[in-house]
Amino acid sequence: MLEYLVLAGIALVVGGFLLRLNPLLVVVTGALVTGVLGAIAHGAALEPKALFDALVATVKTLGHAFNTNRNITLIWMILPLIGLLEREGLQERARNLIGRIGVASVGGILLAYFFTRQITAALGLMSMMGQAQTVRPLLAPMAEAALEKEGGPASDKLRERVRAWCAATDNVAVFYGEDIFIAIGAVLLIVGTMKGFGVNTPPLSISLWAIPTAVCALVIHGARLLLLDRGLKRRREQDQ
Repeated sequence: MLEYLVLAGIALVVGGFLLRLNPLLVVVTGALVTGVLGAIAHGAALEPKALFDALVATVKTLGHAFNTNRNITLIWMILPLIGLLEREGLQERARNLIGRIGVASVGGILLAYFFTRQITAALGLMSMMGQAQTVRPLLAPMAEAALEKEGGPASDKLRERVRAWCAATDNVAVFYGEDIFIAIGAVLLIVGTMKGFGVNTPPLSISLWAIPTAVCALVIHGARLLLLDRGLKRRREQDQ
């Protein structure tokens, strides 16, 4: 039964998210708790020194993982460029583009982005789109422009809801599309984890089995996006 102690870390993360606590603090705390409980499950003594050693070992593991994958943080170098483009009117031009397209709607724009984002993620082009590169400077202004084009100026609450849908669309698309790419970190992590349990799982097999999941995500979230315009219209009427 002791091996199930590590699941307490997952419960801690879920509870922290439900309580809307700081995500970074919740995830780090959950990782530290999981590391300490894992040491106990593998025979560590319930003594202050042993628990402290387990905590130190967990912090070292997190530091090693961060140092090994520090190239991931290179994406933050694009933020100054995005800020400069926004200062020069990138969002205004995105709004004007949608204003000239008569059939554009919030749901249609997000569905097109979802499909494109999922395809690029499946090809391994993870940094081609994203929250910083595309959602904030382009997708969100375009969706807001489509919202205003359909029914005039919207309330701040409704605009925030549209922005949340933009961010969620990107997250869902990349989450279920990236595993199709055989060399992505998530696939390699699954292979390593399964190998640790004595199960030999080829990366190609995981990538192929990720395709049905990605298709289901496209169908389910796509249907939600097609119904989004109707829901936004109802909320606009309620706000009025």
